[in-house]
Amino acid sequence: MTPGRGLGGGPGSTDTDAIPVTVLSGSLGAGKTTLVNHLLSNAGDRDIAVLVNDVGSVNVDYDLLSSDDLPAVGVAELSNGCICCELRDDLERAVVQLADGKEFDHLVVEPSGISEPGPVASQFTTGPASARYRMDAVVTVLDTPQFIDAFAGEETPERRGDADDDAARPLSDLLVEQVESADVVLLNKADLCDDAEIAEAEELVRALRPGVETVRTEHSAAPLDRILDVDLYRNRDRDSDDAHDAHGHDHEGHDDHDHDAHDHAHPDEVYGVSSFVYRARRPFHPERLVGFLSDLPESVVRSKGTLHVAAVDQRLQHSQAGPSVRVEAVGPWVAAMDESDRELYRANRGDDADWHDEWGDRHTELVVIGVDLDEPAIRQRLDDCLLTDAELADGIEVDPAEWFPVASEVNEEAAVVSLS
Repeated sequence: MTPGRGLGGGPGSTDTDAIPVTVLSGSLGAGKTTLVNHLLSNAGDRDIAVLVNDVGSVNVDYDLLSSDDLPAVGVAELSNGCICCELRDDLERAVVQLADGKEFDHLVVEPSGISEPGPVASQFTTGPASARYRMDAVVTVLDTPQFIDAFAGEETPERRGDADDDAARPLSDLLVEQVESADVVLLNKADLCDDAEIAEAEELVRALRPGVETVRTEHSAAPLDRILDVDLYRNRDRDSDDAHDAHGHDHEGHDDHDHDAHDHAHPDEVYGVSSFVYRARRPFHPERLVGFLSDLPESVVRSKGTLHVAAVDQRLQHSQAGPSVRVEAVGPWVAAMDESDRELYRANRGDDADWHDEWGDRHTELVVIGVDLDEPAIRQRLDDCLLTDAELADGIEVDPAEWFPVASEVNEEAAVVSLS
């Protein structure tokens, strides 16, 4: 068994027995799941296990990460809540079960985009999980253009809400929290910024977290030696005058984030974030769906999931963060396969629970996350994008390549399209 692998921790154990943990932090759509994909695809000799948390009842990120194409030793999911508060006990159970049932070298924890990283990290320094694991680093992934938009021109970014006020605090406060808690900050989507903007982003980050490691990335492709096995969580700022951030918060040993579960408010309550899941079997009309995706309500901060589009035999994976909208073809619907291949696939799978008599496995399952969402209005707009009874009966004359995805920027090999 390699050092740091398997059943580490416990009384009398050494740090080399404990499994190192990297907690990922970052706003909705910043690129955390893309980073996990990158880590797994480039793990080399490392065996990496993953725990992914999503705020909605459908864990889209788990579905992506549990693909057979990614070499994760184990993937665990916690859905419909955040692991920094209401799912804390579930987190402890899940990571202990992972250590009991698998052998791996590193655990990567991807909380939801509205989680505060401090309370998540603290669960690996106290309680049952601390007997098996040791915190290696908190890595915060920034959507750099979004971060600059939120704080450009400020010498020292500050929280804008009142923690003692019952009113919801702005999401920019959560960005501050996520940077202040970081050992490493990835300035992601750096390709969308010029040199001056990147320099300003670095200054803003260091104003919040003096001395923090920063890495410029595109598509979250960070060097693994900058974020794994770095042992920064315990060692940062111990002998530095930078142990206090610009607001006087003491970061040494992360004591400022070791909250008791009962003292920690749910982020959805603090920041006014809510979510819902839209499901449909009937396909979308390509033109109407593109119109909706190109004109999302400002209240929608993040949306992601699977789309069933008429005349498209591919399962389409949708991902939106702020103004950025991407759609990727991730493989054919089983119902679109040749009959022999379809029957063989279904026989091997042995599960007809998700099979529809008319549509087979074709379906839409879309998670919508935002602030002050008008859920009925958004649901109605999505319903209006579906084919009507007349269109279903008579068919539609449409070239999906013309309307969906929009051919503003197409990567033919990856079948990825940007609508932003």
